[in-house]
Amino acid sequence: MNELLQLLLVVAAILVLSKLAGALSQRIGQPSVFGELLMGLILGPTVLNFLDWPVFSHREEITVVLSNLAELGVILLMFLAGLETDLAAMKKVGLAALIGALGGVALPFFGGLGVALPFGYDFREAVFIGTVLTATSVSITAQTLIELKALRSKEGTTILGAAVIDDVMGIIVLSLVIALYGTGSGAAAGAGSSPLMTLGVIALRIVVFFVVFALVLGRFAKPVLEWARKRLQTAEVVGAMTLALVFIYAWAAEYIGGVAAITGSYLLGVLIGQTDIKHQIESKMQTIAYSLLVPIFFLNIGLHANGRELLGPNFEVTMWIVLVAILAKIIGAGLGVMVTGFKPMESLRVGIGMVSRGEVALIVSSIGLRSGVIGPEVFSIMVIMTLISTLVTPILLRLVFPKPKEVGAAA
Repeated sequence: MNELLQLLLVVAAILVLSKLAGALSQRIGQPSVFGELLMGLILGPTVLNFLDWPVFSHREEITVVLSNLAELGVILLMFLAGLETDLAAMKKVGLAALIGALGGVALPFFGGLGVALPFGYDFREAVFIGTVLTATSVSITAQTLIELKALRSKEGTTILGAAVIDDVMGIIVLSLVIALYGTGSGAAAGAGSSPLMTLGVIALRIVVFFVVFALVLGRFAKPVLEWARKRLQTAEVVGAMTLALVFIYAWAAEYIGGVAAITGSYLLGVLIGQTDIKHQIESKMQTIAYSLLVPIFFLNIGLHANGRELLGPNFEVTMWIVLVAILAKIIGAGLGVMVTGFKPMESLRVGIGMVSRGEVALIVSSIGLRSGVIGPEVFSIMVIMTLISTLVTPILLRLVFPKPKEVGAAA
């Protein structure tokens, strides 16, 4: 079979198995995303390693396509999360999101540093381990909160706001570490420059992105979509133009702003979510996202993770890093919002919502590997940490959030 025919079989299997796993997960009282993540782990090298079966001779090409489709999936998922965000409620929790993000970055960073050094890693590797632990990916959290009907709750709004701030702070830390220690071809632009100059360039890029795409171009999103609906007489023009805007914002966030692409798509979702065309767009994007791209994203995480490495010679240090990764986020972000007036249970929910590292930690780890800051051993540990933190997040969220019918909107 040629590459296309093999890809068709793989995607068909992913879509069917993801929905079956999601339905089974809900039957046992867990969010569907947990079942989808677990199914990816089963299909991947941890158990079946089905992409290495003889029938799939074009494994490398299929893997690249699936990874790209998965990236599109998480971009659309965060756009949908943006549509559901109550901007007025987010402004009310702005200080809590800021302090929560600060705690959720500082404690994991120093926690990772404190674990790595006693196990014999040099200071450079230990600093990078701490850097990876600062990462937060709320894509898994967002999907879980959507299922729990808690995305617009006080805690859900705070988590999303803190995640955006966390992304900005995380990219600053990463860029400084690469500038100081990077040696390979993957080193960030500005490596070899003074840390102060690097920080200035990073700050300028972030400011330019948010000013241009939030304050200037953001006000034109609705007029552009309205113009396309009225003037361009062709099928599904609003959906196509919305996708174009989503991808442009995602591109701009990473290429211009230096932050994660999902930050751009989330920003556009927030902007469009304040308009009266929100519901029309939401239904179109949900169909595209949840029928194809989002299931691929969730399963693709497991397809790239090898849980068998957990039983290797680095088992002890891996477990300590995983433990610190989970507890440091919960405690750091939780205490951060608690000092702003959140109740203990609300603080716990926010802390747990920041635990998942997802694709963000994988990207950061890959940059560290390419730039020569870490080696394959540390990279494998980071992948295991990412996998476990991502798997436990929906379970823990389900435990601490009330049942969907009991959750109200943010005050």
